[in-house]
Amino acid sequence: MANNDTMNRRRFIKTAAATGVLALGGAALWKFGGLGALRDTALHQFPGVLYVERLRQIVTENTGRGRVLMWEVTSPIEQQTVEVRVQGEAEIMRRYAVTDEGFTDDSIEVYQYVAELDRLMPGTRYQYRITSGGAATDWQTLYTPTGGEPYKMLIFPDSQSSDYTDWKQLAHLAWARNTDAQLFACMGDLVDNGEDRLQWTEFFVGVKEMQRSIPMAPVMGNHETYNRDWKVRLPEAYLHYFDTPKNGSKEFDRYYYSFDYGDVHYIVLCTQQKEIDAFKSGLLAEQLAWMRRDLKAHRKRWNVVLMHKDVLQYRINGRPEREEGIDEDNGRVWMPVFDELAIDVVFSAHLHTYRNRGHLYHFAKTPDKKGPLYILTGVAGNVRYPNLWIDHAFDEVTLPQPETDNYLTMTVTHEALEIACFLPDGTEMDRVRVTKR
Repeated sequence: MANNDTMNRRRFIKTAAATGVLALGGAALWKFGGLGALRDTALHQFPGVLYVERLRQIVTENTGRGRVLMWEVTSPIEQQTVEVRVQGEAEIMRRYAVTDEGFTDDSIEVYQYVAELDRLMPGTRYQYRITSGGAATDWQTLYTPTGGEPYKMLIFPDSQSSDYTDWKQLAHLAWARNTDAQLFACMGDLVDNGEDRLQWTEFFVGVKEMQRSIPMAPVMGNHETYNRDWKVRLPEAYLHYFDTPKNGSKEFDRYYYSFDYGDVHYIVLCTQQKEIDAFKSGLLAEQLAWMRRDLKAHRKRWNVVLMHKDVLQYRINGRPEREEGIDEDNGRVWMPVFDELAIDVVFSAHLHTYRNRGHLYHFAKTPDKKGPLYILTGVAGNVRYPNLWIDHAFDEVTLPQPETDNYLTMTVTHEALEIACFLPDGTEMDRVRVTKR
């Protein structure tokens, strides 16, 4: 969420925290913050080790057959290759080309590389590593799901922070308790300021343990569109950091996308039309047409929407003129489409509070559970709005105020989607089950 009052009062990080460097190939995880001498010493002591940072898996259109790998290095490296083998086997199954996708933002040159893995077999445990010349990283794990198997997903609300300590602790604890999760989603406002390179490196530290082992599904938030002066810009850093599935758009490639994981088709919407319209128009209309085509082509047993901005409007303490209702920019637009296309669950974020609204259909509560289940996911960073929102008539479960961080899990089976909300210490605060009629 963003407004001038909250942005003006925030304290931003002034000094660099340690960033994770994958010192792989017989060594462990090294940490340094601009300590070139330490890296040089390590390279001298461990020849043949390839050092990469922020190694991550990104979902592909069909995660059972493909995966995108992204990583960074501290200086350019030529002739990199990704090697893949079946776990437990010594023979290299396939080698993949690496693309240089470096960019400059926040006056910092980022040396970033991408490899797209295809022709993988569903239901297989793989290992992968990055090589260059005689150097290589350690082997990392990668799993491709089958169509009908049950699995667990981690879901993180807004992680934007003035100090990312809380976010890193929450993400670490969530992963420690759910190492059986097969993918995770971050629901937008990943950082507080989209141009701030340091905030991005801090965000990635939070997910460093899981992002190299399981794929990530990122959602764009409005804070990804802010520059250093808190003016709106195009989401340059977000679009560079996340090579998400293609959507067929010339103007808005990677702003929104969809993917399959097991029995679920996920639709990731971009709700930043107000911010993006300052530069180019047509985002909303394009998504509306695309979503109908997409669901015709990718119908699965379950259909789940991930979107940053919420569909409801809340009353605000101290602002009696603000009325409760449906959000005009997103709720009025998208909720009828979700009804029409039989979406099962809609996850949103942006308001930094957890709310389970139950099932809504035609803008109303449905006692027979008709229509999608709507979950407002909460907050995962330290930018909080205690006692700001007055409960909506649709709210069925709200976390106690003042609210603290939370994360969610979703367990997928053929029979049901089961969603649970947890505090950082693992305390379960809500659980809801969605079944098919």
